[in-house]
Amino acid sequence: MTKAVLGIIGGSGIYDLPGLENVREEVIASPWGVASAPLRIGTVAGLPVVFLARHDRGHRISPSDINYRANIDVLKRAGVTDLVSLSACGSFKEDLPPGTFVLVDQFVDRTHLRQNSFFGTGCVAHVSMAHPVSPRLRIHLAEAAAAEKIHLARNGTYVCIEGPQFSSLAESLTYKQLGYSVVGMTNMPEAKLAREAEICYATVAMVTDFDCWHPDHDAVTVQDVIKVLSANVERARRLVGRLARDFPREHEPCPIGSDRALDTALITAPEARDPALLKKLDAVAGRVLRG
Repeated sequence: MTKAVLGIIGGSGIYDLPGLENVREEVIASPWGVASAPLRIGTVAGLPVVFLARHDRGHRISPSDINYRANIDVLKRAGVTDLVSLSACGSFKEDLPPGTFVLVDQFVDRTHLRQNSFFGTGCVAHVSMAHPVSPRLRIHLAEAAAAEKIHLARNGTYVCIEGPQFSSLAESLTYKQLGYSVVGMTNMPEAKLAREAEICYATVAMVTDFDCWHPDHDAVTVQDVIKVLSANVERARRLVGRLARDFPREHEPCPIGSDRALDTALITAPEARDPALLKKLDAVAGRVLRG
């Protein structure tokens, strides 16, 4: 079996992962460009853990400027099998107030400026995104939250907007009426790229505000968000620590095939594939391309 390697992407407010042992920083070269930050590689209770600060330390990178392809590629090269995204978000539901953690199970992509696939002209592939979150990873996160007595909503739809501006009132009301749970700016195309890279993926969306639909939150400010972020960060660290301590040491095959998403995805005939693109796909798709 494959050894489990847990990846953690830290969003707003989470630029490090205390509790990592035997830590080393590593800059891994990627043919897709430069990742957000050096990887912090270590262990928690003997489990290999790889941490990446999505916005870099000091929150240097805007959501639209993140090189999502390079981030996922270097995590794949580091051996990550299971990836957890920790992401700040706004809420569209009264029963998901600031401070709530939401275990997202669906995404809606409203971004338009980002490179959202490793594949393209010269090697076309279509992976399924019907169920974008690995169910076993969600179960482990829910169990870790329960063990740490962290309130966590078990389901929710995350709509990803381009940003960096917050939603207009009309947009916020529309998303609320459509039944979405939370809004953020970073989990797409991250989840799509993780699926193409055959990495099991899950999101813990950490609510910082009610977005502007709410009469008490009609003008979301960075200062308001930061206040809640500070409280969320401590619980996020506890959640990740418990998850890592209890996580299976052998990678569990994903029941929805997240870790074998490319088995039936490649459509370009072998003789028509672009060698230059294939070279860039060595980490992401090497398993099927070499086969």
